[in-house]
Amino acid sequence: MMTNEILTYLLLIPILGSVLVLFFKNEQVKLIRWFGLVVSLIAFLISLIAYQKFDSSNSAFQLTHQIVWIKSLNVSYFVGVDGISLILVLLTTFITPLTFLSTWKAIEKNVRMFTFSLLFLEAGMIGVFISLDVFLFYIFWEAMLIPMYFIIGIWGGERRIYAAVKFFIFTMFGSLLMLVAIIWLAVYSSNINGFFTTNLIELYKVGPTIPAQIQAWMFGAFFLSFAIKVPIFPLHTWLPDAHVEAPTAGSVILAGVLLKMGTYGLVRFCLPLFPQSAIHYAPIISVLAIIGIIYGALVSMVQTDMKKLVAYSSVSHLGFVVLGIFAMTVESMQGAVIQMINHGLSTGALFLLVGVVYERTHKREIAFYGGIAKLVPLYSTALMIAMLSSVGLPGLNGFIGEFLILIGSFKSPVLNSFWFTAFAATGVIFAAVYLLWMYQRVVFGKVTNPELEHELTDLNAREFIVLIPIFIFIVWIGIYPSTFLNMTEVSVKSILQQISQTSVNILK
Repeated sequence: MMTNEILTYLLLIPILGSVLVLFFKNEQVKLIRWFGLVVSLIAFLISLIAYQKFDSSNSAFQLTHQIVWIKSLNVSYFVGVDGISLILVLLTTFITPLTFLSTWKAIEKNVRMFTFSLLFLEAGMIGVFISLDVFLFYIFWEAMLIPMYFIIGIWGGERRIYAAVKFFIFTMFGSLLMLVAIIWLAVYSSNINGFFTTNLIELYKVGPTIPAQIQAWMFGAFFLSFAIKVPIFPLHTWLPDAHVEAPTAGSVILAGVLLKMGTYGLVRFCLPLFPQSAIHYAPIISVLAIIGIIYGALVSMVQTDMKKLVAYSSVSHLGFVVLGIFAMTVESMQGAVIQMINHGLSTGALFLLVGVVYERTHKREIAFYGGIAKLVPLYSTALMIAMLSSVGLPGLNGFIGEFLILIGSFKSPVLNSFWFTAFAATGVIFAAVYLLWMYQRVVFGKVTNPELEHELTDLNAREFIVLIPIFIFIVWIGIYPSTFLNMTEVSVKSILQQISQTSVNILK
């Protein structure tokens, strides 16, 4: 396999898989399930080969592959990765096969179309992370909307149509603003360079030279699109509906990978392309991030539905990531990138575990449960690990990300106030409150509902196979984060250097 084409192979595998699955008959359910799983595992193996060929000491984009696409507009199929995008590609290819396994019994209606949607979605997510042409990035960004819309709208809960339409409209609105900014940016580059281009590496040279007033408008358009996807308060209202109505697989992919596309966009586009605007608006954005941290936590505390509680906790946890990005120190950005991975693992595991009991009882209300430790000890242990990981217990992954973000924010010359760190730290305390309280009410005490003794069974072998790889990484990142931090460090420093060169040494 040629090194410079490996990312193209990685992209083509789920695309070809999604097309081929349409040739199966609807009745061949078992074969379709296995086909989807095998295709996603092949994609994971290719991503591991890409990781092996990647040189983490080099800040340049690697494994690049470029083919001229629209010659008259100077638009190319141009893909490549740095440490930040590669770690998110690995997260995507790691989560997808586990998602397929988790739906083995849960999805019974139209399995062929579900498998098609999930493979097509995987291709879209990988495409977003590896695109080095903004036009190509936009195509993948939009393409990924369609399968997610169907996953929520067809296989979701009672209010699935409402949730799917809301998700689509919110994201589409942001995307159109980004498209305007992409065209504006490319036209501006033609005025400076004499040629129209959508090549991201070329635009990195142009973006910082744009006058501050125009840069602010472009930054605003890109930022709003990514902020909706994250989602940053107050643009978060689509998320709880989408999470609650989505099937378990949809919630896992949404929390595990899709939300990271917003934070990735902030790191890849907003900061290096528009450094003056990013520094100017960083305190305001950080305030919104902190409001999201506290608001998400407080709203989680009053939830009666386990899935809704985990959904609102995402608003809180991703507030930390946004704060880390806009604090613009090496520690905070390293923390933000690792926290993207942590959130995908921890919240993905929580959604899987809520899905396990929902499959058995068709109930998600906290009040329905109680005392289940006596009935399902293995499940209760798994829920405890996922919950403590999400709380940020030292020794587990969540602690590393939050600790680095808080240190970096405290040192940040851009934010220049310890109050950001002080208020953000309250989110850690609140997270412990709502997650421990939920765990205590669901797991401990007497068995409150006699129905549970008949309906609730412990984790089976398939569910173990899904959860164990996630738990391995939860512990691995918590105990030895260097494996992952070394991968992204050079890329993070490179982005901060790009910013500092064009901002009168404000970050030095």
